Amino acid sequence: MRDMETTVNVERLGAVTVVTVARPQVRNAVDAETAQALHRVFVDFDADAQARVAVLHGANGHFCAGWDLQFGAQLAQGGGGAGLVAQLDFVPGERRPRGPMGPTRLLLSKPVIAAVSGAAVAGGTELALWCDMRVMEEDAYFGIYCRRFGVPLIDGGTVRLPRLVGMGHAMDLILTGRKVEAEEALRMGLANRVVAMGQAREAAIEIAQQLAKFPQRTMLADRMNAYEQWDLPLADALKLEWMRSKHRIADGLEGAARFAAGEGRHGEF
Repeated sequence: MRDMETTVNVERLGAVTVVTVARPQVRNAVDAETAQALHRVFVDFDADAQARVAVLHGANGHFCAGWDLQFGAQLAQGGGGAGLVAQLDFVPGERRPRGPMGPTRLLLSKPVIAAVSGAAVAGGTELALWCDMRVMEEDAYFGIYCRRFGVPLIDGGTVRLPRLVGMGHAMDLILTGRKVEAEEALRMGLANRVVAMGQAREAAIEIAQQLAKFPQRTMLADRMNAYEQWDLPLADALKLEWMRSKHRIADGLEGAARFAAGEGRHGEF
């Protein structure tokens, strides 16, 4: 197994953790070793009390070209299809399940922001969908390009994409596999911000630093409530929201006192 640092690099900027996929020779496509490294990095990030927000991006001008099809071709030549399915299957009782692209089966307790440059296609689109937010450069693009080769979406693409952009947009993208450039991605809600070329990483870090300054327990409770409400009836979702967030009311009262004293007036952050 290659050293993790050759495929996934980690940089700490105070409370912000920057995770970089670094396989430029294949536009940061993910093979088994890289998936393992990404999974390990984000499990460690989630457990680190000093780390508050992560930024995920790709080195050398591309976010991620998906699963490494060259690696897949080698497995196919060796008759490794059944073995690969076994490797990627869910393990009963596994608390931190690993997806084919790495962290895509995890629900972290902290936010991750994707800084998207160049190609974020196939599994790279799924990796970006796994993040809480997506900051795209104006020449970046998404696309379910694996449609052309019969590679299925198995890193949450068929789950997260409809939830994010609605069934109509999702079916268009999933069935056709077409290219989605930044402005269209912004219009349909697939992107949260569009920035100039070469600026996604810094823009995502700036957002991450802002999030890291907020009262964390309330923000994280609100975030988790939003994720966990999907499969619940309205009454149950409202109760879940209350049960998790009622303990944060004291934090809100403290914030109200700061506001009364003059902090954060007129929308200032």
